[in-house]
Amino acid sequence: MEKYVVAGVEVNKVSLKDIVLNNTMYIAYILLFIAFCGILDVIYERYFLISATAFDAGIAPASREVAEAMKEAVFGNGGEVKREAPWSLYIVNYMYMIYVGSGIVFLVALAEIADIELIKKTASGFLTIGLSMVIAGLFTILMDLNVLNIHWMLFSPQFTSGMWLMMPLYMIYIPLVMFEIYLILSHKDSWVKKIAVLILILSLIVEFVEFYVQAKLFEMNSARHLWTTYPFLPLYFMISSFAASLAIMILYTFSVHRSYKLMFILERATLYFVIALGAYEATAYLFIDKKWAEIILFGDFKYYFYLYLVMAVAIPFSLLFKHYLNISLRVIAAISIVIGTYIGKTIFLYGGNAYPLSNRFGVGFEKYGDYEQVKEVIFFMPSLGEIAVVVGSLGVIIFIYKIVDSFFSVSLMREH
Repeated sequence: MEKYVVAGVEVNKVSLKDIVLNNTMYIAYILLFIAFCGILDVIYERYFLISATAFDAGIAPASREVAEAMKEAVFGNGGEVKREAPWSLYIVNYMYMIYVGSGIVFLVALAEIADIELIKKTASGFLTIGLSMVIAGLFTILMDLNVLNIHWMLFSPQFTSGMWLMMPLYMIYIPLVMFEIYLILSHKDSWVKKIAVLILILSLIVEFVEFYVQAKLFEMNSARHLWTTYPFLPLYFMISSFAASLAIMILYTFSVHRSYKLMFILERATLYFVIALGAYEATAYLFIDKKWAEIILFGDFKYYFYLYLVMAVAIPFSLLFKHYLNISLRVIAAISIVIGTYIGKTIFLYGGNAYPLSNRFGVGFEKYGDYEQVKEVIFFMPSLGEIAVVVGSLGVIIFIYKIVDSFFSVSLMREH
């Protein structure tokens, strides 16, 4: 393929038609269209429901329109975020995409410092996948933050807020990962070697800070004791994310490189983190709030929780403990980890929201209907708009990766 060089990086000379019209991009377009439909549903929920369009509460507080709007806002099914569970599927997907994508970047940097040659040769592809997942996570959280008002994060900063701290962190993090990819692709060997170790160490520090700040988002929710009593929450996020990150790397290797040696390295590392995840979950529930532990281990969440353990720990452990020559078993193990850890994040999020925030009237849990009491455990399906945005976030990953690969061939093995 004909190439030209820009800032020391070889860029493929490809036509616009070749970039936008191919089977991979068609899949991305379908997923992005699903996301677009979800965004339209979100806009309708937020700005066109009667609870959002009744403007005469001050002028005519007794009007029927205001009464209907208040009923819908307090007791109805409209709106994405319910007062019983203010965090929902957006946060689950944000957590998963951000943590797993960041985990890939962290592990690649660690492997480069450890001088693992095969990881170094494939680093550009892994980093691109990791960065694409981070951007997909940010795309999801934009829907949760309300993009029309997000400018207030700049005009009215809250320096003690965990969510606000994410903004300057990503303003550093994303350019840093892009610069790492640039260093791998460039041919300016003389000065690249001088700063490579410094950049990798800086990358690891920023990654660790990212996991720490993200854990603080949950630890600050003092009413949610599942989150505040989880032992060493940043460690939990790192272990579970690294297991999923390695699983994604296995699937990527199987799809792109078909390297037996690289697959073996990733397989062994995955097994260690699967064991660590199982050990952590076996001890964590000895420390968390007893009320939350009971509903997850023995209550309404128990089937989801044990499904998570089977898929994220038991199946991968049984398939990876002994080194099989059959690569398909590793792929099955990787898929099981990806699905299982996503279920785990869902349980963590929804389980933390399982009890209403307060019993402010002293007569039990707050009402959510006209005449009935809130159930002791809360679990409800996310809206179709949320589901569509989350499914569509996969299109963001595919779209970004394919565009980058079209120009820079990050899927190729290359000398580091």
